[in-house]
Amino acid sequence: MPPASPHRYDGEEMVVFHLHPDKSAPRGALPRVTPTRVEGLSGMFPYLPQRPGYNKRLRAALLLVKRMIRELATDSDFWFDNHWIVDSTPVPCGMSRPTVQRSNLAGWAGYGYCASHSRFFWGLRLYLVCTPIGMPILWALANPKIGEREVLAAMLEVDADLIAEREGILLISDKGFASKPFERSLAEQGIELLRPSRKKEKARYGEPMLKKVRQLIESVNDTLKGQLDLEQHSGRTFEGVAVRVAQRILAMAAAIWHNNKTGAPVTRSLIAYDH
Repeated sequence: MPPASPHRYDGEEMVVFHLHPDKSAPRGALPRVTPTRVEGLSGMFPYLPQRPGYNKRLRAALLLVKRMIRELATDSDFWFDNHWIVDSTPVPCGMSRPTVQRSNLAGWAGYGYCASHSRFFWGLRLYLVCTPIGMPILWALANPKIGEREVLAAMLEVDADLIAEREGILLISDKGFASKPFERSLAEQGIELLRPSRKKEKARYGEPMLKKVRQLIESVNDTLKGQLDLEQHSGRTFEGVAVRVAQRILAMAAAIWHNNKTGAPVTRSLIAYDH
């Protein structure tokens, strides 16, 4: 029979632990613990909570969180901005080989390389399409081994209705999305891709302005990682990681939306919400 826990209710019986200091015991010794069984308390304690259900409720709220991100975006002035920025950033999910072998994320997560920090990681990649101010438009999590163009193409396919409603979308990206067939596919959807030129490639139109624009998406990633602790999500399953990433995107979207409505000077500033 397992040992009784403090305040354990079992039918008509309650087990309560009492501490009794032992004066004869040497200094620093732990006090004596004795259990006391009290009967007839079923009416006073009809239910005792067991493990907290926060994580269960949080995972079940993933669709609601995703919907609220879209609602906040559509209710802001930035929703009508046709200049979009796309980038991906690592979402590590494990730091050791035993974790990788035992993780419930096996099959979803994988090994990838982060060129910005010159490091390998095991986890997922967050793909974020946002406006220059940082308001999220589209986002997705994917295995790092899947190509960036394939993930972005799937994201645009899922939200094909949203793309069809827009005209003259300018999508700004890095060299990782370079591909002539991919650019033709984007052009068929009414999307123009603005990216840096690759080696042995002629300078592309609008390339000189890209350096300043690229700093915008880097600052968005820095907000997610630095102030919203994107890499410290503590998710152990795919649903858990997904909703915790969605939480952080929702927090950023809510801050941008609120700052826009209140006329704050810096739209993506989270300083007022850090305390």
